[in-house]
Amino acid sequence: MESSTNSDVNLASPSRFQYFERDGVIWGDYDGDTVTFGRFVGTRVGDQLSISFAHVMTSNGLVVTGTSGSLVEVTVEGIRLVENFRIGDTDHVSICVEV
Repeated sequence: MESSTNSDVNLASPSRFQYFERDGVIWGDYDGDTVTFGRFVGTRVGDQLSISFAHVMTSNGLVVTGTSGSLVEVTVEGIRLVENFRIGDTDHVSICVEV
């Protein structure tokens, strides 16, 4: 993760995501920075991802759930996801880049 409106991103140790896809179904996991661990599942249609997620916060053990829509951008540096997500009643944006 490169940036997020939900939290400060520790660029030395950011959350890392691992994505998998088969026939338009997306799933994966993530951990690091403010998240102990998380899981997601969803779909991809063209350059759009739609997922539901759940993760555990490192600060207090709170389980957080939400939904997300991401735009997949292919750049000269690699793949970039511009993710619009919702936690509770609050909208957020994060940027994830391929390492």
